[in-house]
Amino acid sequence: MRQIDNNKPLTRNHLKEIIMNAPLCLQCGSEYVYHDGSQWVCPECAHEWQDGEQAEAAEAEAAVCDANGAVLQNGDTVVLIKDLKVKGSSLVIKQGTKVKNIRLQDGDHDIACKIDGTPMNLKSEFVKKA
Repeated sequence: MRQIDNNKPLTRNHLKEIIMNAPLCLQCGSEYVYHDGSQWVCPECAHEWQDGEQAEAAEAEAAVCDANGAVLQNGDTVVLIKDLKVKGSSLVIKQGTKVKNIRLQDGDHDIACKIDGTPMNLKSEFVKKA
């Protein structure tokens, strides 16, 4: 982008560098975004954003929230909001079961914990902060 501001001609390498460093669309995830003046534009969903908004969106995604939208942290105590069947066994964890000292992790099941001494992984959408 520096080249445009200084009115110097762009070379093929400069354009390639700009295209390779383009972010994905924050709304639809498209890779076909382009820089238009001071903002990025997605031609597929017409979403427009500034450069700093991508970092803010990444931080918002990183936060793990419970079923009510409260942000969860390591060491929190949560309560199950529905009965959950344990995969591979006939065990059912009942609604209202309190789970202490949770650990957050990356992945589909974003809570690691122990229920009755058995290690379990839970999805945050099935718990609420106690």
